[in-house]
Amino acid sequence: MSTDTELSDAEATEATAEPSEVEAIIGDRLIGRDDHVNAPGFVVSPGDVQSVLFDLRDEAGFDHLSCLTAQEYHDRYESIYHLTSYDERTREVDVVVPMPKDDPANESAAPVYSTAGWHEREAYDLVGIEYEGHPDLRRILLPETWQGHPLSLDYDQTESQIVPFKANQPLQSATSSPESTDGEGETDPGTMFINIGPHHPATHGVLHLKTVLDGEQVDEVDPDIGYLHRCEEQMCQQGTYRHKIIPYSDRWDYTANMPNEWAVARAIEGLADIEVPDYAQVLRTMATELGRMYGHFLAVATFSLDINGDFTAAFQYGFRDREYVQNILEDLTGQRMMFYYFRVGGVAWDVPTPREEWFDKVRGFLDELPGRVAEYHDLLSNNELFQMRCVDTGVLLPEVAKSYGATGPVARGSGIDYDLRRDDPYGYYPELDWDVAVQDGCDNYARVLVRLREVEESARIVSQCIDLLEDWPEDERDIQANVPRTLRPDPDTEIYRAVESAKGEMGVYLRSDGTDSPARFKIRSPCFHNLSTLPEMAEGELVPDLVAAVGSLDIVLGSVDR
Repeated sequence: MSTDTELSDAEATEATAEPSEVEAIIGDRLIGRDDHVNAPGFVVSPGDVQSVLFDLRDEAGFDHLSCLTAQEYHDRYESIYHLTSYDERTREVDVVVPMPKDDPANESAAPVYSTAGWHEREAYDLVGIEYEGHPDLRRILLPETWQGHPLSLDYDQTESQIVPFKANQPLQSATSSPESTDGEGETDPGTMFINIGPHHPATHGVLHLKTVLDGEQVDEVDPDIGYLHRCEEQMCQQGTYRHKIIPYSDRWDYTANMPNEWAVARAIEGLADIEVPDYAQVLRTMATELGRMYGHFLAVATFSLDINGDFTAAFQYGFRDREYVQNILEDLTGQRMMFYYFRVGGVAWDVPTPREEWFDKVRGFLDELPGRVAEYHDLLSNNELFQMRCVDTGVLLPEVAKSYGATGPVARGSGIDYDLRRDDPYGYYPELDWDVAVQDGCDNYARVLVRLREVEESARIVSQCIDLLEDWPEDERDIQANVPRTLRPDPDTEIYRAVESAKGEMGVYLRSDGTDSPARFKIRSPCFHNLSTLPEMAEGELVPDLVAAVGSLDIVLGSVDR
């Protein structure tokens, strides 16, 4: 097995004990088993979904719905709820719900996990599964008038679509929610419906916020996504494992895209039982941490622009430092944005030559970094105006963040000590000395502090990787495993694997059908989950606080829409 998936003796004992515990909890609701590469699978009926998930959450501690995969087979539909725990990430189970072809419907998991609200809307939109009891089952990526479901087997891609034009609703109280009515169905004349975005700097991409205001206070906000959707999952299903999938991943979170490549590589390597050489693991770890810094500099720079309107100082400092990292990564990968450095089984090539010259360049940047981070603290975190705008705004409490599946700096800024690099070890991270950055402020300010501290921790990791690469024996510098030219994993083999990206948990589910392309490729995006928390953070706040909350999430719409 790959070093990514090896378990210690104690972990192996726990992993084998887990199925019996889950079986006992499910009891007579269990109708079958469907084990996957990394997790035991438990098959339940469509009408038992809520009761099973409630019991697994409350009795076994599976408080993290990491991902929902929906798919259509030739004889059935299927929902797979990938469950794990924020406290014990390696405890993973899959709850599998098969449905007949003529009635693809199962109970909604939204009453159990808030994040299922968006996940099930996506599954309904793209695959065509109905989720009974869902509080708001409507399309999420495509227009409401769209005909068909793009990931269903009988979808006709040549069919023309007609999206009718709807006249603008009146600005005043264009909503019928209880908060904006007088209790008798009449609109509240004190509220106003405002569109923020999709083309506006405050939305950080093509994000449309449907907002109901009471004066300057946000009564409701509904994030409307899908303007950038390209059905990347279907495109990946048409590519081959060996070479034609990883390049797509650079387009998801294109501001910090190196971890995306690792998410795809880790899933494929686990599916095909490929072991990555240690030297290549060090190169991957170094490149990914440089990519994390590359993303965090942009996040802090744009957030300062949202809060302070500060284009001349913090914003340009952020881009200055991002450019330094970009130059280093360009030397390493040959690309300036869409790096495509990872390959199945390793990386494309070793560090540039002359090696010492490149190592000195990286060390020069790392040596100057503490002073540059201090500049950010002087300009931002120690700035009284910045504190007034960020402290106690955009509050996201830990239990709410967990229910929405929040990860990365958004979760760690709410005091959730969860990081896949440590909690589900992969690469060379277990051999290095570093710490997880956690803040318990639960607000916009805490999320900024987490990112600044993570830049420092990434620098520690990169420095250690440079030392290892420099001293590595020349005849043992293997950059790739011996991977077959064509990969054809065994049919009906399934896996879900994830890595810690700059935004949080970036995961990939794969199902093979014996060919050289996946039968199902599902992307678990941290931005998708984190954005769904926005109403919890912004409702009841002022409009400027809503803008700050969006910026503090550090979303990228290429990752939200995929």
